[in-house]
Amino acid sequence: MSHNGSRAVTRVEKASRQFLAALKQRNASLNTITAYEKDLVAFSAYIGDESWDAIDHVRIRGFLSHLYERGLSKTSVARSLAAVRSLYRWLAREGMVEQNPAMLVATPRLPKTLPRVPTIEEINCVLDTDMPECAAFPERDRLLLELLYGCGVRNSELTGINLDDIRASSGAILVRGKGKKQRYVPFGESAQAALAEYLPQRQQLLSRLRRGTPALLLNQRGTRLTTRSVGRIVKRIAVSRGLSPDIHPHTLRHAFGTHLLGEGADLKAIQEMLGHERLSTTQKYTQLSMKQVLEVYDRTHPRAK
Repeated sequence: MSHNGSRAVTRVEKASRQFLAALKQRNASLNTITAYEKDLVAFSAYIGDESWDAIDHVRIRGFLSHLYERGLSKTSVARSLAAVRSLYRWLAREGMVEQNPAMLVATPRLPKTLPRVPTIEEINCVLDTDMPECAAFPERDRLLLELLYGCGVRNSELTGINLDDIRASSGAILVRGKGKKQRYVPFGESAQAALAEYLPQRQQLLSRLRRGTPALLLNQRGTRLTTRSVGRIVKRIAVSRGLSPDIHPHTLRHAFGTHLLGEGADLKAIQEMLGHERLSTTQKYTQLSMKQVLEVYDRTHPRAK
């Protein structure tokens, strides 16, 4: 921390320097020391020359708000709070403070938001046009998107599908879900058309490589596609069609449930297709807009007419 000769060193600055020196003596990693130093410079600048007694948890929360206002991410703010907590633990050990107000401040919750569900039009724009140039294996990529959106399967379920799991005659696919649970998922005409285009290409690839595999979706090496690759393919194609870059396979599963519900499907049937154990999961999943709820009510409830 630079020593500024033109003004007196504040209490917090002085303590921070001593704390960092103690960390160096304890052979803390250089990364930790550098990060803590940056965070504590910001903290002492914010606190100014207040006494330890005046710095309570409300003041520390104010410091975190100030970091958010400066545009810092939740992860950076959480790290700053960790630095302040460590400083206080050291101060308590040195007998300079009696309690640690930073312990009363909750660590910022890192975001766990549901992604915005693409509209039916946005999805159709991806599926009703030719696969973009960036698609390395267009027939496979179309089938993969049709299965994620058309059947609402999870990424891990998708990559686990074998050729034998497709029951073309009954228009369903056997899907192995969480905890070895199996379910049959309906298989629409678009997915069937995509499958018909892909299977000859899959066969050609395997003959060329002289190998066999039960897996339905293959990479160029003729082995089962990984969930990671599926994530990359979905993102690449979605972005090339002007959709948000935060789209991943799970977004298409959300879209499947939300669009079915929006078109009037029964929640219980959607639960069955998604393979949710509890109906509450399906409800959380299909975030119906209030407008839709009111429309359905007005249209169907006897007392609303």
